[in-house]
Amino acid sequence: VQLQASGGGLVQAGGSLRLSCAASGRIFSSYVMGWFRQAPGKDREFVAAIRWTGYRLGYVDSVKGRFTISRDNAENTVYLQMNSLKPEDTAVYYCAAASAVGSWLGNQNEYDYWGQGTQVTVSS
Repeated sequence: VQLQASGGGLVQAGGSLRLSCAASGRIFSSYVMGWFRQAPGKDREFVAAIRWTGYRLGYVDSVKGRFTISRDNAENTVYLQMNSLKPEDTAVYYCAAASAVGSWLGNQNEYDYWGQGTQVTVSS
């Protein structure tokens, strides 16, 4: 499985960005697709996850109501729509895929495949 993340950039606070994660290879319907982010000087953290079937699994509390994860069946792409962006959303964002995830969606050890990061910078 190969993942290609894109869509990052510089945006003012309150603005929006849409990240894309193009997936290729053999992906089964049971796979979980996740978005993670790593801010400067901080550990990488979970942001959102969705099943390959399109069933949304969850978000970190800090992005609930602002971010939406979705999947385009035809394009084999997972999106992260980010609205009302805040400076604290500034980070490198990564997409990842897991063949199986336990009760904690943010367990990075369970994600088998990772894309390269895409930088999101939110100015105040």
